[in-house]
Amino acid sequence: MPVKEKKRGRPKGSGSQLSKESIMEVAKRLMQEDGKIPSIRKLAACLSVDAMAIYHYFSNKNALLEAITTSLIEDIYEPKVSDNWKSELNELCTSYLTLLSRYPGLLETLLGMDSHSPAAVFIERFRVVVEPLELDAESAKNALDLLADYLHGYAFALQCNNSQSTLDLKMIKGPIELYCVALENA
Repeated sequence: MPVKEKKRGRPKGSGSQLSKESIMEVAKRLMQEDGKIPSIRKLAACLSVDAMAIYHYFSNKNALLEAITTSLIEDIYEPKVSDNWKSELNELCTSYLTLLSRYPGLLETLLGMDSHSPAAVFIERFRVVVEPLELDAESAKNALDLLADYLHGYAFALQCNNSQSTLDLKMIKGPIELYCVALENA
């Protein structure tokens, strides 16, 4: 019976198609399909490489996890400083919730991580949105915390909503408008 030969060791030089980007793309695809971060073994099998080859690009699974989640969060809407900050905030929130619904398990992964790199991406984008309001540091932090808690709760509710008929992304418009009123009066 023929034995399929595995590729072992570090990836070869210029002839290898394995790269940090290719590993992350396959990991994102698997995450979208399976609803969780793939194991190193599953990732290696999909890439047709030995698991140790992945460690050539990422020092450990946590480094891979941070790279994947940060890359996903970087795909959300990038707001501009604008007098129309409410529209920018709505766009940011909708984009974030869309990402979380497209990648089941991403929110749980983000909330369980020790790294703050993915959160830093959202925080920076939030700061751009509220810059025209000139909030003091404490008000800005409270506004961010409230929004993050609301969005994460909404994302969990969307995941639990099997029928998808009673709850959808369009329904955040009213609560976000109310949130904006509160920010204007802060």
